[in-house]
Formats: sequence, structure tokens, C-alpha cells
Amino acid sequence: MSEHNHPIEKLRTEFTILRKNHRFITGEVRGVSARIFRQIPKETTIIFSLCEELLELRVWEMTIVAFDWAYRMRNYYDESTFDLFDHWIKHYISDWWDCDDFCTHAVGELMIRYPHLLPKIYDWCDHENFAVRRCAPVTLILPIKKNADLCVDPFEIADRLKNDPHYLVLKGYGWMLKVLSSSHPDQVIAYLENNQDTMPRVAYRYALEKLDKNSKQRLMKLADKN
Repeated sequence: MSEHNHPIEKLRTEFTILRKNHRFITGEVRGVSARIFRQIPKETTIIFSLCEELLELRVWEMTIVAFDWAYRMRNYYDESTFDLFDHWIKHYISDWWDCDDFCTHAVGELMIRYPHLLPKIYDWCDHENFAVRRCAPVTLILPIKKNADLCVDPFEIADRLKNDPHYLVLKGYGWMLKVLSSSHPDQVIAYLENNQDTMPRVAYRYALEKLDKNSKQRLMKLADKN
């Protein structure tokens, strides 16, 4: 493959045009990603190798493309894909936006297909990088939304991260509980009642956002007493 025809060089060319035309936004980046992806052989070794090259660049738009291509390869995932994704999470995830993009799409999809791999995410809860810790609850969001099998207890994830020092981790597990409340409101309500005096308010408020009005008001009053 010549340098001119290399997918990454094509991406650079397209992104240069977007900048010149003042159209350098996420939607346009994803459009470029889709066009270039269609030109690449759909072989996991090729695509995932390109994804790694893109992630190594540590540039916003290239990271978006890498995770987009990884998700587009979802029909080719197998159990070993977890090891690759785990590596990417621990070496390249650095903030909320890349955590959320990767984990609510590619990683979440992998866990729907191979739910027995989910206990491996407990390891992320103890990582020194806050963004990796956020990946644990955020990975559960897609499986919860799709009512997939969960081989982990979401409330255990919340317990492990309950008093995390980083507010984006607190928001992450609060978001997970909010999504869970759509299908298991009674369990989320019970969890909030039992933890209203120990949960940081940012996580607590996120978790109750989708509950019915009466439950939300009652839980807020409980929290305000402390």
C-alpha cells in the first residue's frame, strides 16, 4: 500500500479539507471515517492494526475514527477482542469523551456478545487513571439498555466507585444507575435509600433523574436532610 493510498494519509487529507472549510465537527469526522472505512479490507488484523496506529497519534479526530472502526467490526469480535480493548483502555483512554465513545459502543457491544467477560471490568475500578475507572460503569450502559445478560452486579460497581475522588467517575456510575432505573426502578430506589447518607451528591442526583416524580422528590428530601 503506497503512502498516498494509506488510509491514515487519506484521513489526514480529508481532515485538512474540513479544517479549511470550517467543518471540523464530530459529525463530519464520523462521515469521513465511514467513507474511508468502506475502502479497507474487512480483516480484523488490518483494521485493528490501523486503529492502534490511529490511537498512537493521540489526536482527537484520529481517536474518534479508531473507535468508530472498532465498532464497525463488531460482527468479527471474539473473546480475544477483550484483551485488545483492555489494552486500549489502559493505554489510550484519558478523559470522559473517549471513555464514553469507546465504552458505549465497541466495548459495550463486545460485552453483549460475550457477557461472561464482564467480571473482568472489576479490575478497572482500581486503576490509577480516573478515565479507566469511569470505563467500568460506562461499559454497562449499552448492555443495560438492551436488557442483555449481566454477569456482574451493577450495584457492586457502584459500591466500588462510591466515593471515588474524581467527579467524572462519580458521574459515570450515577449515569449507569440512571439507565438502570428505567428497567429496575425499585432496585435503584432501594440502593439510593440505603446509600443516601454516603453517596456523593453528584452521583446521587444523576442516578435519580429518570425516576418518577414522587420518588425523585422523596429521595431528594432524604438527601437534603444529611
